[in-house]
Amino acid sequence: MTKLFYEHDASGNRIGAPVSGQAPAYPDGARMDGQWCYLERLTADHAGGLVDVLSGHHQNWVWLPYGPVDDATAMRDWIDAFASGDDPLFYVVRRQTDNQIMGLLSYLRIDPVNRSIEVGHINFAPIMQQTPAATEAVFLLMKAAFAYGYRRFEWKCNILNDKSCRAAERFGLSFEGVFRQAALPKGHNRDTGWFAAIDSDWPPLKANFEAWLHPDNFDTDGQQKQSLYDLNEKHLVRRFADAGYQYEEQKKTT
Repeated sequence: MTKLFYEHDASGNRIGAPVSGQAPAYPDGARMDGQWCYLERLTADHAGGLVDVLSGHHQNWVWLPYGPVDDATAMRDWIDAFASGDDPLFYVVRRQTDNQIMGLLSYLRIDPVNRSIEVGHINFAPIMQQTPAATEAVFLLMKAAFAYGYRRFEWKCNILNDKSCRAAERFGLSFEGVFRQAALPKGHNRDTGWFAAIDSDWPPLKANFEAWLHPDNFDTDGQQKQSLYDLNEKHLVRRFADAGYQYEEQKKTT
């Protein structure tokens, strides 16, 4: 059961609990280091390295509202036009051992006043997928967001994107519902699933991430010994699988 805290105003109305303190700082784009990867602010100079690992992998772009981008000039233009500002604030992911570029992701909808921040635009190359670095990259953004003082860390995705829904819950982000007909990326309807973790969720989630990312959690073949989903599932307020949404294929008409 979810506990909601409130107080009464002078007229007896139930209102939300007061929140003290100052608004958190805006993320500064500084480098974030983990043991498997590190994040640095995306610039047009990363274009060639991103194309080297993403070009031809069009499945990576299916759920994004842009792309695919397959050559360095187009990638540079995309970065300059869309990914060089402060919101969304993009980071490129590099492998710690050899500085290999492996993908990118961003903060977005950064709202210090309401202390809410979102992660998105995740585009991890095949060399990064299903590796500890893929988990650690998201963990680094979560850790920094809560350290800044944000109260809410959001993840939104097309509800038909099963992998993204599963990933959100694996990271300990609880399903909060669906915004129907929320957007039209590439001319197709998008019903958007909302997932989030809040600051009171973070201490046990942080401990679980650190335990999962520890080298001792992997055998000599690099296979995990304990599942991050299994560690985080008990902290989910609500699971998407329990929500009862059903979708039907819409047949094309000629």
